[in-house]
Amino acid sequence: MNLEAVTSASPAPEQSIEAIEASVARPEKNIPRRLRRYLALDDFERTCKRRLPHMIYGYVSGAAETGSAMRGARDAFAQLSLVPRTLMNVSTRHQTTSLFGKSYSSPFGVAPLGGAAMVAYRADLALADAAGRTNVPAILSASSLIKLEDVARQNPDAWFQAYLAGDKARIAAMIDRVAAAGFQTLVVTADTPVPGNREHNERSGFGMPLRITPRVALDSALHPGWLLGTVAQTFLRHGVPHFENMDAHRGPPMMSQSFVRNMNSRDQLAWEHIDFIRDRWEGKLVVKGILSASDAKAAKAIGVDGVIVSNHGGRQLDYSVAPLLVLPEIVAEAGSLSVMLDGGIRRGTDVLKALALGADFVFLGRSFLYAAVVAGREGILHAMHLLSQEIDRDMALLGLRSLSEISSEMVRPIPFTARKEPAHQGE
Repeated sequence: MNLEAVTSASPAPEQSIEAIEASVARPEKNIPRRLRRYLALDDFERTCKRRLPHMIYGYVSGAAETGSAMRGARDAFAQLSLVPRTLMNVSTRHQTTSLFGKSYSSPFGVAPLGGAAMVAYRADLALADAAGRTNVPAILSASSLIKLEDVARQNPDAWFQAYLAGDKARIAAMIDRVAAAGFQTLVVTADTPVPGNREHNERSGFGMPLRITPRVALDSALHPGWLLGTVAQTFLRHGVPHFENMDAHRGPPMMSQSFVRNMNSRDQLAWEHIDFIRDRWEGKLVVKGILSASDAKAAKAIGVDGVIVSNHGGRQLDYSVAPLLVLPEIVAEAGSLSVMLDGGIRRGTDVLKALALGADFVFLGRSFLYAAVVAGREGILHAMHLLSQEIDRDMALLGLRSLSEISSEMVRPIPFTARKEPAHQGE
């Protein structure tokens, strides 16, 4: 894949590089005092582990069965070292990136986060707002508790991610609703024919529909910040949370037994349905959950615009391969498709490693949701600022003036005998 053509460093004509970078740059004095001790994305998770009920933290941080797929996605980045160039005069460096014809300030965005508003107050709106202010994309999850129309009004450039059953009538109605709301990019998640085996949820008492058992009530009461700041505020101001975007019409409340309806027939979803969507959807079409070069080939044949290489944060198939490990072979097959990666990214060096192996863009989910728990929109903006500053610093140290200069020659596998077991903080 021609990275220079796909991740062009040239900003849109109406925006100078200085204007785009100004939307990311944030002087230290403007960072709220309560956020100045958060120096890296993992710092947010440590706070969330204390603030959130065990069941809610486990829902966000957990994975399927043994957690191997989640750990593997992270470990893959630790298996690569970086080869810098020196004396390159990097004083004019910038990280602007072009994707689907739009120039973004940084090569990362917000991955879809189901149930985010149950974790942090109105989190979907906060995430969309922060992404718009930072000029990076945000993907709204079909499992969100806030209407997609409200999120589109908050950020007209947001993307929508759909969980679809293999039913063309339901698919048509859903994508017509998404189009009417003004979304221009539709992401179809392909790796959820059935729910993953998330044993940690059952062990902690979390489930869908949500049941208020004595154990759940006690866990909530012991975390009054979340109970009063998220749950109580949501119920008082907006009523009982519903799954608003599973179908073309409003879905069931979180505590309803009819929640399972949308899960019906997902195992019938097939490439013929992606073909059907391609014919009906006029915007950009992305398939998420690709781990096979053969699937990338199928997506290219249908005419989708991009794929997201992802193992669903390790929440579906345990021991599924790390997205980073299969990225080069998918890029080789993708041709003109935009190839994005999701999973395991925590640092600016992780972002640059993914780009060096051919990704055009990357997405993060859990880290930004943890930031929302810590400080809402301000927390998310700070997290985005931290990651952007890491990318900027790492580009200088690698000798990069623009992302178009990065290549596979800048990464090397670490010999197995030299590897250490990395610390795992999340996805």
